[in-house]
Amino acid sequence: MRAQDSATTPVAVAARPATAPAPASASSPGMASAALGVLSFSFSFPATAWALTGFGPWTATGLRGLLAGVLAALCLAAARVPLPERRHWPGLLVVSAGCVLGFPLLTTLALRTSSTAHSAVVIGLLPLATAVFAAVRSRRDGRRPSRLFWGAALAGAAAVLGFTLVQSHGRPGLADLFLFAALLVCAAGYAEGGRISRELPGWQVIGWAVVAALPVTALTTALALPAEPLPAGGPGAKAVAGVLYTAAVSQFGGFVVWYRGMALIGVPRASQLQLAQPLITLVWSVLLLGEELPAAAPVTAVAVLLCIALTQRARA
Repeated sequence: MRAQDSATTPVAVAARPATAPAPASASSPGMASAALGVLSFSFSFPATAWALTGFGPWTATGLRGLLAGVLAALCLAAARVPLPERRHWPGLLVVSAGCVLGFPLLTTLALRTSSTAHSAVVIGLLPLATAVFAAVRSRRDGRRPSRLFWGAALAGAAAVLGFTLVQSHGRPGLADLFLFAALLVCAAGYAEGGRISRELPGWQVIGWAVVAALPVTALTTALALPAEPLPAGGPGAKAVAGVLYTAAVSQFGGFVVWYRGMALIGVPRASQLQLAQPLITLVWSVLLLGEELPAAAPVTAVAVLLCIALTQRARA
């Protein structure tokens, strides 16, 4: 694979503005690629829950980032991608801190005591939080989001906050604090990654982000393995599969197909597909993890979905 073969090359992105309709010939492959990205990310929480059956939270997080970094480094080397310019590195480090280190660690710590279904609803606010971060940045360029945008954003936040308070009987637990913190750091990373992707192919953005985090993830793994002993019989096939999935797909491969879809059909159309991600995760939690779905979970997820759809319409 060469850098110029990627569907997310700067030339391809620049040739069609994000708000322009995609050519008919690119629509089906683009929709399929974006949908595959959403489907890939929807299984991240169940895979993390699997990983925690045999690994400690710090070990699972370190291994996830370490393996993803090695995979990304091999892909970048195979494509002979040059190092990013100095001006790109501050943003890449934000992506690395938010999406590669902060979000995986905080959500993994939360999933020790929180169900996948509960976590999926809270993190379902992520597209909305990302939109808010992007909107705040756009104000510097003189663009001001409409009242509809901010009203929908606040309504979505209120829905998730209400769900959290009901589920915790008015006292949010430590897991909820981890999840809300994960929202903030990942939203910042997403917004910054989206900005850099205007100049660099998206797969290279996430690739360099996980490579930049390699010193931290390698050190975390080295320190966590002896501090979090493995079970006597080994971590088990399910735990190993969970780590491999989060490393190869959640942390890197999913971003590759997701950014490819965005390049082909545009950001607005691709983002509409992402609205279904929390609902798919709820299905995984019931079918594969055997969790009992709280009655408020699907209702809250649909409410958040509608709020995000309104923000997309307002921004368009």
